[in-house]
Amino acid sequence: MLKISYYPGCTLLSSAKEFDESSRAVLHHLDIEPLELPDWNCCGATSAHNISSYLAIALNARNLAIAEKMGLDVVIPCAACFNRLKAAEKALIKNEFKEFPFEGKIKVHNLLYFLYNSYFLDQISKKKKISLSNIKAVAYYGCLVTRNPKITDISEYEYPNSMDEILKAVGVNCIPWAYKTDCCGAALTVARPEIVYKLVARLYDEAIRAGAECIAVACPLCHANLDMKQQEINKTYGKDYYIPIFYFTELLGLSFGLNETRVWLSRHFVDPRPFLREKRLY
Repeated sequence: MLKISYYPGCTLLSSAKEFDESSRAVLHHLDIEPLELPDWNCCGATSAHNISSYLAIALNARNLAIAEKMGLDVVIPCAACFNRLKAAEKALIKNEFKEFPFEGKIKVHNLLYFLYNSYFLDQISKKKKISLSNIKAVAYYGCLVTRNPKITDISEYEYPNSMDEILKAVGVNCIPWAYKTDCCGAALTVARPEIVYKLVARLYDEAIRAGAECIAVACPLCHANLDMKQQEINKTYGKDYYIPIFYFTELLGLSFGLNETRVWLSRHFVDPRPFLREKRLY
């Protein structure tokens, strides 16, 4: 079994437990053992780097040092955490912070792109028990998974396809659309909710216009805005949106026939179970 170090981050152990649990379960199902970094600390997103660049690097230098001591590449499901650890990796490799020794012997991966290669795409397809071919979805990456490419090292930063291809491997009908990397306004959720409502409502409208029935995400901040705010947006704009929001790992778990999937889906604000029952998938 392949071993990796695993950094969950704060959000995945609180408001996004279903992303953490589904990520670990999917990794195990693919014969990958995620070893959680011992005594990891918060990455500082989204406030630390706005207050102190030194603090932002220091927080993640410690996490990287733990991973490097383990001698295992680190995989990070959360887009914000991934972005901050990659920023620290870049600074440390350039020796900009000499007080934090880091030799760069390990790689820092976002979960989505860790699985996006021919070997794991083939394994995902082979592990499929239930085809999700009657689900029409758009893949929503948000703005932190792929960008800034100088930090993330991801080449397809404007129009990514990794999530689309992973979900297609279990049969999902992933529909092309032009809003894959538009921002949902996560950093403004508390301070300027009216801006968030406007940004998210536009994502709903464009997903529907593309012909999607649901949205797949790979970021807990995006999931919170699109899932948690849907009822409030309906009230604000006099709409009747019913658009289930899935973590891509939940859809993989559903296709793999993992029993825990029912628990993950029960936690959503927009209940996806009626949608899945209609599709005879639940």
